Amino acid sequence: MRIAIPLLHTPLVDTAMDQQPKSKSYWRFSKQDFFPEPSFQNPSAYKSALSQTLHRLRDRCLGRSTDVAELVELKKQSENEMQKCLTWIDLIWLGFGSVVGSGIFTITGLEARDDAGPSIVLSYALSGLSALFSVFCYTEFAVEIPIAGGSFSFLRIELGDFVAFIAAGNILLEAVAGAAGLARSFSSYFASMFSSNPDFLRIKVDSFAEGFNLLDPIAVTILLVANMVAMRGTKLTSFSNMILSMISSMIIVFIIIVGFLHAKTSNLQPFFPYGPEGVFRAAAVVYWSYTGFDMVANMAEETKKPAKDIPLGLVGSMSTISVVYCLMALALTMMVKYTEIDRDAAYSVAFEKIGMKWAKYVVSLCALKGMLTSMLIGSMGQARYTTQIARAHMIPPWFALVHPKTGTPIYATLLVTTISCIVALFSSLDVLSSVLSFSTLFIFMLMAVALLVRRYYVKDKTSKHDLVRFMVCLVVVICSSVGITALWGVNARGWIGYAIGGGFWFAGTVGMMLVQKQRVPKVWGVPLVPLLPALSILMNVFLIGSLGGMAFKRFFICSGVMLVYYVLVGVHATYDLAHRESMEPNLDKGNTGSGLLIGTG
Repeated sequence: MRIAIPLLHTPLVDTAMDQQPKSKSYWRFSKQDFFPEPSFQNPSAYKSALSQTLHRLRDRCLGRSTDVAELVELKKQSENEMQKCLTWIDLIWLGFGSVVGSGIFTITGLEARDDAGPSIVLSYALSGLSALFSVFCYTEFAVEIPIAGGSFSFLRIELGDFVAFIAAGNILLEAVAGAAGLARSFSSYFASMFSSNPDFLRIKVDSFAEGFNLLDPIAVTILLVANMVAMRGTKLTSFSNMILSMISSMIIVFIIIVGFLHAKTSNLQPFFPYGPEGVFRAAAVVYWSYTGFDMVANMAEETKKPAKDIPLGLVGSMSTISVVYCLMALALTMMVKYTEIDRDAAYSVAFEKIGMKWAKYVVSLCALKGMLTSMLIGSMGQARYTTQIARAHMIPPWFALVHPKTGTPIYATLLVTTISCIVALFSSLDVLSSVLSFSTLFIFMLMAVALLVRRYYVKDKTSKHDLVRFMVCLVVVICSSVGITALWGVNARGWIGYAIGGGFWFAGTVGMMLVQKQRVPKVWGVPLVPLLPALSILMNVFLIGSLGGMAFKRFFICSGVMLVYYVLVGVHATYDLAHRESMEPNLDKGNTGSGLLIGTG
């Protein structure tokens, strides 16, 4: 069903209405810009909306958007267009700049020291394979729906408004934790250039809880600088990233070559000091190293030729980066015994240990550059996520406004920047990395589910019989993935349980193969469907299960806060947007309608 959703405007002729947005100043802060929905016009309207919460929740759980709504109608909320200025070359370098530096220099030392030892190489290979499966899913969606919202829009179309909101909350959590974690790591590497203590430039407050008691003003400063540059324009940021990434790629080659020249095979013994569990536990955390690619997918709205540029940019860059990561991790663990690897500035300290003190400055500069470009591109991608979430009214639509001159969503950028700076000031790296990895893996798992739904279910086309068969198979795949993960989590080592779980997973995947697909990709599609998406579900669920209890606790606390917001605000804003036409008679007679189409059902 398609519902015509009117937009608020003064009762003038259509021509005047069309011209109205152009006359508005970008810098405006009225209540109507933040809460234009009928439910928030006055206390009695809000009280009435709250009394209908259960009905509205049911409606939004079943409501689904459409390709047209995301691509065309919601973009009108921004009033100005983002500039189409990126090519596949830009995307490859954006992928390199965003991903390389967002983890390899920050998490490798921590996980090699505490969880995996030399087998950190296998952790990176496992995470890289899982990330590549997710890249395939993102690429198919981004080619067909080139919009700034990325996974939020894709999930909203296929899995509905409520699931999209849960994803949106985790996307914002990922944005904040990722930016804050990078800024803290930047501070550690910067400090390592002057002292062997990575906390040299931090301020310790004994009265604060452990993990939140080292204040980091350097992290706040670099976040502010990076986001100010990103707000100036997409092409400028892309060009700056390309130059910096070319320089850092040469330094990375230097790190790998020198690392192997000073390698000792004895440092690889024992290869599995923490057992197989350590490999998977580390793989779940180092997944952070691959998370930048989803930010590049968010640039689809600003890509000149999405059908050609996005597959080349995403798949090409991620394949290369996976190989580079494995080589860098191997070089580190062969240079230095895993028990002597520094947790915060692993590569800089490693070069110092082998007597190349001057090289540690080169490594630190490369790491600092990588983190800086990751923050630059991350701020662009996170702001585009936030923009589309605001276009859907899940947060105030004021944050969806695009500046007419820069073509960038300045308000959305400022929102993520402000929260990230507060978190970066207090939170330590280990706290941030576990939260970030959980949110990222959860969204990637949902993306694989959404891809299967897109291929096998089309409303009013898929027969009830095929729908039931598909849903049963999908549930079997998800539940068997959870079962296998649970067995591993309780240290069950017998093969019978895994054989049963694997058998169910295989049966669910084969069962889907026997169901007729309802949609074929027009330009670029994920190969071997449903096998690759089913593998992506299994690997992401397994990696989530390897994160440990504290990550689950933090994730559910954050999700609980998100749900409170959704019940009090989000569900009413999105319900009003989806049912604007039917609510028109209850509004002020001075308002008339202009259609905004949102698909439901």
